[in-house]
Amino acid sequence: MKHCFSKSIPVLALLAAGMVQAQEGGTVNAICSTDQPWCERAAQEFTRATGIKVLQSHKATGEAAAQLRAEAANPKTDIWWGGTGDPFLQAAELGLLQAYRPTYLNDLHSWSVRQYAMTQNMVGGFYTSAIGFGWNTELLKKKKLAEPKCWADLIKPEYKGDIEISHPASSGTAYTILAGLVQLMGEEPAFDYMKKLHKNISNYTRSGQAQAPNVAKGEVAIGVSFVFGFDGWRHNKYPVKTASPCEGTSYEVGGIALVKGQRNREAAKRYYDWLMSPQGQAIGAQMNSLQVPANKTFKLDPRIPLLDDVRLIKYDFEKYGKSAERRRLLERWTKEVESLPR
Repeated sequence: MKHCFSKSIPVLALLAAGMVQAQEGGTVNAICSTDQPWCERAAQEFTRATGIKVLQSHKATGEAAAQLRAEAANPKTDIWWGGTGDPFLQAAELGLLQAYRPTYLNDLHSWSVRQYAMTQNMVGGFYTSAIGFGWNTELLKKKKLAEPKCWADLIKPEYKGDIEISHPASSGTAYTILAGLVQLMGEEPAFDYMKKLHKNISNYTRSGQAQAPNVAKGEVAIGVSFVFGFDGWRHNKYPVKTASPCEGTSYEVGGIALVKGQRNREAAKRYYDWLMSPQGQAIGAQMNSLQVPANKTFKLDPRIPLLDDVRLIKYDFEKYGKSAERRRLLERWTKEVESLPR
């Protein structure tokens, strides 16, 4: 018996090793709503580090939230990360997300931690960035147009057809702009402003990630979106300049969340924790996504535009993150703004 027992020890060790290797594999189903190169590189690096396969789609935040609503009875997504936070807050309100309170909260900026507190740990703050303008310097010079510095500039008639923005029904970026203008100006003046701005819009894109490349490549003169996107092209020597609106501007706290009823919980938690780690957060800047990351324990890429000199409004995430408020504002925008001729 002794002889037999002693021989079984290496067998047990081999079985245990096999179990560990099996646990290192697996699959996680993700939706990523930040810049696509960041989404792709993060999935590749995580798989390389852990052996866990990432099946990941890239969707604007409004579309991602709609997918989670459609899947609610039979969730196919394990984790959703990146993109503006308001749709995450609305998904939390609808009970579509799973509470998760990481052990490393002390490693995160206070604006990230506030998102956990506000949503009973269903949404974490993944990064932050402010809304601003980007423009193609060569196009503006060619058209003999002044550089826009304030919201008031964008409604001047000389900019007709030269401004691009995203559509608030599909784009979290555009909803952040819409809700920000309402908070900055008051609702009635904000809608009067957006009606005037509508006359100068060349195109409402599906995603807020379109403006930066379209401006950089000279497809449109001016874009309104998160400033970090334009700065990425500027640092790559494209003829792009940026400004934060002189009157004040809204900002995002990008989200990250586990989906309620997810099928691959442990793999999803591994991916979540890795994305929030210095290694995962640093990938953004490596792929020219220059948002301010939530994790404060590593050295920032010097190209990341900090918000110290930006006039930020006191954005009410709780109010404007609610589904009913979003629906109300979008319905009013569709009826009163989008329906107007351009």
